[in-house]
Amino acid sequence: MNHPTIRFVRRSAIHTLENIAPDRTLLDLLREDLACTGTKEGCGEGDCGACTVVLGAIEGDDVRYRAVNSCIRLAHSIDGMALWTVQDIAGDDGSLHPAQAAMLQCHGSQCGFCTPGFVMSLFGIYQNHVVQGRPVTRALAQQELSGNLCRCTGYRPILDAAQAMAACPGAPADTPALRGLLRQLQTTPAGQAGDSASAASYIAPTRLDTLLRARAANPKAQVVAGCTDVGLWVNKQHRRFDAVLDITRVAQLRRVERYPHHVAIGAAVSLTDAYAALVQDRPQLQVFANRFAGLPVRNSGTLGGNVANGSPIGDSMPLLIALGAHIVLMSTRGHREMPLEALYTGYRTHVMAADELLAWIKIPLPVDGAFMRVYKISKRFDDDISAVCLAVNLQVQEGVVVAASIGVGGVAATPARARRAEAVLTGQPWSAERAGQAANALRAEFQPISDMRASAAYRSQVLGNLMHRYWLESQGTPAINLESFALQGDAA
Repeated sequence: MNHPTIRFVRRSAIHTLENIAPDRTLLDLLREDLACTGTKEGCGEGDCGACTVVLGAIEGDDVRYRAVNSCIRLAHSIDGMALWTVQDIAGDDGSLHPAQAAMLQCHGSQCGFCTPGFVMSLFGIYQNHVVQGRPVTRALAQQELSGNLCRCTGYRPILDAAQAMAACPGAPADTPALRGLLRQLQTTPAGQAGDSASAASYIAPTRLDTLLRARAANPKAQVVAGCTDVGLWVNKQHRRFDAVLDITRVAQLRRVERYPHHVAIGAAVSLTDAYAALVQDRPQLQVFANRFAGLPVRNSGTLGGNVANGSPIGDSMPLLIALGAHIVLMSTRGHREMPLEALYTGYRTHVMAADELLAWIKIPLPVDGAFMRVYKISKRFDDDISAVCLAVNLQVQEGVVVAASIGVGGVAATPARARRAEAVLTGQPWSAERAGQAANALRAEFQPISDMRASAAYRSQVLGNLMHRYWLESQGTPAINLESFALQGDAA
């Protein structure tokens, strides 16, 4: 079977690759087809960052640079984009890029296996911050390197390197020339199954109506919207797909739209941009947003994909449930809307019909008197999966809880709404005693399991303890936790 063509920009030239299988990962394409072995394979799960590359795409009138994990990124997803690997950023004369030179000067490499991934994340920082004249603080470097793990250096010299890049001889990408090449790719399609094709092994429409028709015609195609979970299925479960339906090129679904009473986030909006929209209205969510995986995962993954996948340990859903989010499902037959928690029927099962797609997530804007907090409990602060996630959103007026919305993850087969705990709180005075009753209700409402991340007893205990923490924070008690910990030199 012949597969579609991929075209992308690399080293200031357009490259064309033909007959690429729909489930081939970008990492396999680089290492096995293009002999780009500088990009390393580490975990194969998007956790370690050794395989990090940078993608460039036109967004609006400019080019946006994003570091991503190539191990869980499908090769076809880079069609029409620009690609940089660690083998592409040095000068033609062999001169080192500032990301490479800074790592060398600051002794940021020991065994060296993770170094290519760190260098590419640094390249992303360089393009998005240094080239734009924005300083790289210690805190910024820590946030943007959160998706790269190192077993040797202790990170200090790598963070030093992030801050040292600005002092190295400049080497910005030629953005105007790149923009021209990317627009050339947009105006001369490569022949993938886009809006003019009815069936193929990799279907990537750019219009919503075409996407819905493609879904109806290909109900067994694997839908991808970032692929951070599907990539795991390919790498770890060795699953193969005859057809893939990629929603991320549909312009309508890549928008964040603001209305008087809610924000609508399209299913193809990246987690990076989706959380930025949430933080705009609720700044207290910034730390939680930074802790959702590492930056490369957030740059590839989508909020819609996270919700549609429905993992019981996915962090987005407890937050969205607590915020009162609704989802919009669409098909050629029309659309329907429901509360997010109504989507799930069991472990990774949902109410979507075979011809339906999740298209929009609608989040109400904050209301007066609301106090919102979300807590993520994991073994590692950065780049880790939750053992327990609790999101609490109470509206208190004159000392009485007039509305309560609580989302929970990691304690049931699906992301869940804690209705019993909500009932304990609603219409009652907000007090330490009432918070304790809500904590007991939380523990009684769910029967978590024991697994590699935590025991059932630990999860139950922590779930109630987090409600006590929420009470203390609602009374102005300063938080004493890793979120308030500041690295020495953060202000530098």
